[in-house]
Amino acid sequence: MQLVLASSSPARLTTLRAAGLSPVAASPAIDETAATGESVEHLTRRLATAKCHSVIERLSAEGTLSEPAVVVACDTLLEIEGHIYGKPGTPEAAIVRWYRMRGREGVIHTGHHIAVLRGGQRDEATRVASTVVGFADLTDAEIASYVATGEPQNVAGGFTIDGWGGPFVTGVIGDPHNVVGISLPLVRQMLLDLGVGWFDLVHDTARTEEHPRAARR
Repeated sequence: MQLVLASSSPARLTTLRAAGLSPVAASPAIDETAATGESVEHLTRRLATAKCHSVIERLSAEGTLSEPAVVVACDTLLEIEGHIYGKPGTPEAAIVRWYRMRGREGVIHTGHHIAVLRGGQRDEATRVASTVVGFADLTDAEIASYVATGEPQNVAGGFTIDGWGGPFVTGVIGDPHNVVGISLPLVRQMLLDLGVGWFDLVHDTARTEEHPRAARR
């Protein structure tokens, strides 16, 4: 069964690969502008759905999407004290963002949309995962140094947990994978609800090869 990740996020792709899957990544093309008064839950659900449909339409037109197939799309936003944040985009915006984030807690919301295509039919589901994240009380110098790495301005929420930003995350309540941008437990449950088992997407070669993290034992 073909697995497509409708995302340009290297972190999501790496997370799925580390869990034994071999997705093909395809970048969606959508308008990510929020509507006036739109809640973070509604926005992430809507954008994840739009990303999924965008990739399905493009790959179908190209003739590169073969059934049976599973297409997974996600959209991640950070909520702090009722305000919603995506990617800062510029170093200046990233600095301002971290002045607001430091010493506080935020909530990472990730909308997930999954489409299963088989037998000429399409079954779909959409859900949102939310994870509370605590941030260290960074100094101005630490914020400037972090922003200088170029990382925070290009990632949702303005930080990572699996990169340069890891030392600045003091705690997580909920699924840590969701902070990376894709909740593996939620994806598993959504797949089950759509009649697809997790190991239906794992190639036989991946099952027989030693997992790269096995050396930790």
